[in-house]
Amino acid sequence: MLLVDEITRDGDVAHGLYHVTGEEFFVKGHFPGNPVVPGVILCEIMGQCSSVLMLDELHGRTPMYAGLDKVRFKNPVKPGDDLEVTSKITARRGLTFFVDAEAKVDGKLSAKASMIFTLVDNA
Repeated sequence: MLLVDEITRDGDVAHGLYHVTGEEFFVKGHFPGNPVVPGVILCEIMGQCSSVLMLDELHGRTPMYAGLDKVRFKNPVKPGDDLEVTSKITARRGLTFFVDAEAKVDGKLSAKASMIFTLVDNA
């Protein structure tokens, strides 16, 4: 499932955008009468937006989550929202990348996380 509408890289910082339509399967029923994007999906959106930072190493490889730390959910993301993601690599060890990311709606923090990705060779 692709959860990125736009993505750019400015040096060592990635900027991503995802427009929540309300038609996504993960919004329907979560929660009845008060639809919000689940936290795990917010993490996936941040992760997908961060993948552009590893672009030079991605040929023949797939980025896999190796860890999520310091994950915080501050404000709900609802249908109609434009979620803006900013992420940056904070460290690297071989094919393992440490990334800090934030997701905001209208400049207001919705979620943040320190993420670890390991690039795995495609079979």
